Amino acid sequence: AIVDGEGNLVADIVASQVDFHARFGGVVPEIASRKHIEAICGVCDECLDVAAAHLGLEHLTWSDLDAVAVTYAPGLMGALVVGVAFAKGAAWGAGKPLIGVNHLEGHLYANKIGAPDFEPPAVVSLVSGGNTMLVHMRGWGDYETLGATIDDAVGEAFDKVAKALGLGYPGGPVISQQAALGNPDAIAFPRAMMHSGDLRFSLSGLKTAVVTYINNERDAGREPNVPDIAASFQQAVVDVQVKKAEMALRQTGARTFCLGGGVAANPVLRDAYQALCKRLHVRLTLPPLSACGDNAGMIALVALDRYYAGKFCPLDADAQAHANLDEPY
Repeated sequence: AIVDGEGNLVADIVASQVDFHARFGGVVPEIASRKHIEAICGVCDECLDVAAAHLGLEHLTWSDLDAVAVTYAPGLMGALVVGVAFAKGAAWGAGKPLIGVNHLEGHLYANKIGAPDFEPPAVVSLVSGGNTMLVHMRGWGDYETLGATIDDAVGEAFDKVAKALGLGYPGGPVISQQAALGNPDAIAFPRAMMHSGDLRFSLSGLKTAVVTYINNERDAGREPNVPDIAASFQQAVVDVQVKKAEMALRQTGARTFCLGGGVAANPVLRDAYQALCKRLHVRLTLPPLSACGDNAGMIALVALDRYYAGKFCPLDADAQAHANLDEPY
């Protein structure tokens, strides 16, 4: 993605490799790294071309940019290393400063894509394949994680349940489609950590309960009712997410609530948050569906603020699999 000095995205290109992972029922790190290597040059070239056309220029080169930014953490190490190595080379070759961005902070900034007037303080629910957490955004660059999952992430649970039902990968969209045809009250799946009194999450027990239920049905010679299982599972996830979100809003006194991450595209979850915010008279900011999943636009928006703050990375900086969002970097 390329962002101008005013925060307008002039190009935002996404290359998806979901099709390559679908046959394995999940992301294969080795394949992810190789696909990143194959795609990165073409994606960047296309981005420069789209930005040039948008700006009415004949062509745009790396030298025309003010800085080069890259996601350095957290995530799959092999995939991150590809981006970091490429960005270092581009920055060094063009003689431009390098900016490292925390991927999770990108999801917070994604709310700016749909609502340019979005400003903290806010409570943000980050729900994706790798993360499930509630964050108090006290200001840009000033975050406090209020609670996170102690085991599986929501997106991971959706993928595992979809796999158990034979629905394929990724699990989020297919579970969502099936759930729309089912009864969310059909099966009483557990609401883990619902009454824990804190803002942590746990998805492992729910995932196991659903898989066990499916296996028991098959063992009894019954064909599992896929829509009812999907709807009941989805409702169990949504109930806990909404309960914890309400606790976080009351605890912090924030008047804005927003979402980030791939699972933020789930229509039932979006509707449930809408109802919650209406009841609490809190502003709800939802990123557009295109900005819920991983994208470079949100990373560029973080990078713009870091550029103005003069927060640059040395060229010997490295990728990191883990990074604490609460610690300034």
